[in-house]
Amino acid sequence: MDYRTLKGIGTAELVIKKSVFIGYASPAETEDEAREFIAKIKAHHSDATHNVSAYLINDGKNFAVRYDDDGEPKGSAGKPVLKVIQNRGLSNVVVVVTRYFGGIKLGYGGLVKAYSDAASLAIENAGIIEVYETERFQVTFPYSLFHTVRETVEKAGGGVVKEDYGELVTFTVETRKGEAEKLMELLTERTRGRVRLRRLFMSSFEGNL
Repeated sequence: MDYRTLKGIGTAELVIKKSVFIGYASPAETEDEAREFIAKIKAHHSDATHNVSAYLINDGKNFAVRYDDDGEPKGSAGKPVLKVIQNRGLSNVVVVVTRYFGGIKLGYGGLVKAYSDAASLAIENAGIIEVYETERFQVTFPYSLFHTVRETVEKAGGGVVKEDYGELVTFTVETRKGEAEKLMELLTERTRGRVRLRRLFMSSFEGNL
C-alpha cells in the first residue's frame, strides 16, 4: 500500500493573543502508538489548559480516525487538527496541540485557525515522506555494459541498491511495485540481450517529498 506519512517528530510553537499553542506531530504505525504519543504529551504538559489531539491510522488492514477537543468548544480544536492531517493526504500520523490560555478568548473561528496553524507547522517541521511497495531484481552483465545498464536503470526511475564485481558485474535493482518487468524488458532491449536477469523480492521504501 502506498501512502504519505511523517519522516519524524515535528514541533511548532505559536503565541496568539497571549495564548501559547505548541504543536507536536509524529508518525504512528498503530492506534496504540498514537494513544501512547498523546499520553506522553499530556503527561509532559499536565499543567496546560488543553491538550487537543487527532490521529489517522491506515495500514491497509486497520483504519482508525479519532479527535479530541479536550475541553475546547465542540468542533473548534480536534476536528480542525484532523482536517489538517486529511487535507495533507497523510496516514499513520498523530498530532497533539497543547494550549496555555493567555486570558484572552479567541472565539470559535480564532480557535480553529490557531489549532490548524499549529498542527500545520508541526507537520511541516516533521517532514513528509512517501512510503510505497517496491520490488527488486538482479541484472548481471559484462563490464562493457556498465554505463548503459546504470543509465537505463536510473532514467527509468529505478535505483541500484547493491553492486557486486567479479568476472561480471551484478546490480541489485529496486523499482516501484509493478515496474520491474518493464525495466527488465528495457534492459534486455538496450543491451541486445546481453544481460542475465533474476527476480527477487518486494519490500517497502520511504522517499522524501
